[in-house]
Amino acid sequence: MPLAQSFVALDPALHHVKGFDCGKEACNRFLGRFAARHARLGVSSTWVLAETGGKGKVPVAAFFTLAGHTVTREDISTQQQSLPRFQLPVVLLAQLAVCKSYAGRGLGEKTLITALRKAAELTDKGLPAIGIVLDVLDKDALGFYEHFGAFESFSDNPMRLFMPIGVARQL
Repeated sequence: MPLAQSFVALDPALHHVKGFDCGKEACNRFLGRFAARHARLGVSSTWVLAETGGKGKVPVAAFFTLAGHTVTREDISTQQQSLPRFQLPVVLLAQLAVCKSYAGRGLGEKTLITALRKAAELTDKGLPAIGIVLDVLDKDALGFYEHFGAFESFSDNPMRLFMPIGVARQL
């Protein structure tokens, strides 16, 4: 089935989230059980790329979730001395996944770029953030993000990555 032209905010009345399977149970469970609830609570926002056409709820091909977060200046590997010493705002790329049935079609990169652009767009509209942080789920995901080449290591945790917001704006 063809895909929509763009990502839209998750709407559980329109999107069939229970059938999503990216091969990672934690991501499947988040989309199916928590994404809509977290959006209602104001904890995070999830955007989906869904199939078009058909009747009833449409299957989700890919999704990403963004949330607000804070870090310290010391956590960022490319420390900027001009930054204050208190907690600094960042956008957390909390979730990103592609359904297995769409694997190998470039949707991972498209989803990542869309998520980074959305984070930059939100900061341009007034959400203060010096960068984007993401917690990598596993070694496979780490390889994907490292291949992308735009992330810096964050703190002393190789499974946590950082991108200055200025880099995201250039995408």
